[in-house]
Amino acid sequence: MSEKSTFAAAIVAWQRQAGRHDLPWQNTRDPYRIWLSEIMLQQTQVATVIPYYQRFLASFPDVASLAAAPVESVLAHWAGLGYYARARNLHRCAQEIMAVHGGEFPRSAAQLQSLSGIGRSTAAAIAAFAYGERAAILDGNVKRVLCRVFAIAEDVSRAAAERALWQRAESLLPAAEEMASYTQGLMDLGATLCTRRQPACARCPLADRCVAQREERQHLLPVARSRAKAPERQATFLLISDGQGVLLERRPARGIWGGLLAFPEAEAAQFLPQLGVEVQAVCSLPPLRHAFTHFVLQIMPQLCRVSAPPSLLREGEYCWLPLAAAAQAGVPAPVRTLLTSLPAVWAAADQSPPA
Repeated sequence: MSEKSTFAAAIVAWQRQAGRHDLPWQNTRDPYRIWLSEIMLQQTQVATVIPYYQRFLASFPDVASLAAAPVESVLAHWAGLGYYARARNLHRCAQEIMAVHGGEFPRSAAQLQSLSGIGRSTAAAIAAFAYGERAAILDGNVKRVLCRVFAIAEDVSRAAAERALWQRAESLLPAAEEMASYTQGLMDLGATLCTRRQPACARCPLADRCVAQREERQHLLPVARSRAKAPERQATFLLISDGQGVLLERRPARGIWGGLLAFPEAEAAQFLPQLGVEVQAVCSLPPLRHAFTHFVLQIMPQLCRVSAPPSLLREGEYCWLPLAAAAQAGVPAPVRTLLTSLPAVWAAADQSPPA
């Protein structure tokens, strides 16, 4: 048997016997559910995705309901998953499917790749699972498997090396009838056995052909690209509250946390006079660090105690919400952390002796 046939056969046999079969987006040919899971699983662990996926489907059971929903509602369901451009692209893609494709998902990876937020590997996964198309995937897990099995010691973040890896992935594809099991098997193998650290080589169906395992180079492959230390930025967040409600602003559509609600990012002395509020006190709270992909944000929260809700809010830009509702709204993770702690912070401030 050829390298191609034995590689694919080993993956397919292992997946059917030992792979994952009970994830909520499996055992379906529905491209909408497959697409949703593939987008959510980008940069995010399965255990984290499952409850988000289930809540999302309960509110948006099909592409038509997602396309018709306000983007603010979509972002609220996504809040906490991070990488919020995924949610905005998801909504835009649903509208494209309705407007351009009559509510039907394209049936080929090439056509799927033309839609917002769907890259080459994601398009291939959808096409393989929904339609059995022979299209190669190449996400981070699959890159790791291929680099170890074939001892590819190049930086696959470089364009030439990635092109070669795509060619390798395409050369290994099985027959169309095995594409779903093969694609799922590659994903499962990278996620559960061929992990970044401490791979379970003894249980791997590719161990007998894995060059990295034979040469004990698993820890060296894939080649780690050098990363500069992430720069740090600092921002002041104003927690403006009367103890019952809190002021939040809608972030611009583009940029960090685009479209989500967050605390105003401003200096208290310049911002508070614009609101028409009676300020009782302003005090600094412990800083909070939040890591993004390319930088670390040092959040400097300030509790601004006011006697009543602001009277000069600009509709659509700012909103005043009860504390419990604010914590459940579409807010990013560090904002939710601060909102959750706000009642205790307020109570502690009430018990503090006067300055």
